[in-house]
Amino acid sequence: MDDIKLIEVKEEIFSDNKQMADGLRQRLARDKTYLLNIMASPGAGKTSLILKTVDLLKDDFRIGVIEADIDSMVDSKKVAAHGVNAVQIRTGGFCHLDAAMVTKGLNAMDLGGLDLIIIENVGNLVCPAEFDTGAIKNAMILSVPEGDDKPLKYPLMFTVSQALVVNKIDYLTTEDFDIDALRTRALSLNP
Repeated sequence: MDDIKLIEVKEEIFSDNKQMADGLRQRLARDKTYLLNIMASPGAGKTSLILKTVDLLKDDFRIGVIEADIDSMVDSKKVAAHGVNAVQIRTGGFCHLDAAMVTKGLNAMDLGGLDLIIIENVGNLVCPAEFDTGAIKNAMILSVPEGDDKPLKYPLMFTVSQALVVNKIDYLTTEDFDIDALRTRALSLNP
């Protein structure tokens, strides 16, 4: 029994991903390209925010978008229709993107002179927070109908995100949502 060897796969996977993500950040820094990872639940408004951002910035910045979905191209087609370089990553059941997947997406994209690349990660508040994509910054979207208690339920997502967008604020009058409680909870995890 003492001869049994234990291999911590999760630790090895995260270590390899971290190295790849760090290398990706160095590559993007050399190219002066900003990579932003957007994470949220399904239906929170990731694609809508990306499309609005593209429309506001595309005349002044060269933008690319990496779309992640388990098995569709719906969002990448919407993005491409707005006149920017879009790549679809079908994760085939994976509930997140990691640095290797993002690297494949970047390699499929015409990077020449891009200023900003936006990743739309898979819709989920758990898995995407666990994997470093190589992005310079992570942003998350929380829609009002999801509730103000999400920092209590999904603390890692709030810990790894440098920006929080509260979306669907028109529901504030109809939902039991305490924006001050959300702010306090989020800032307690990530001041």
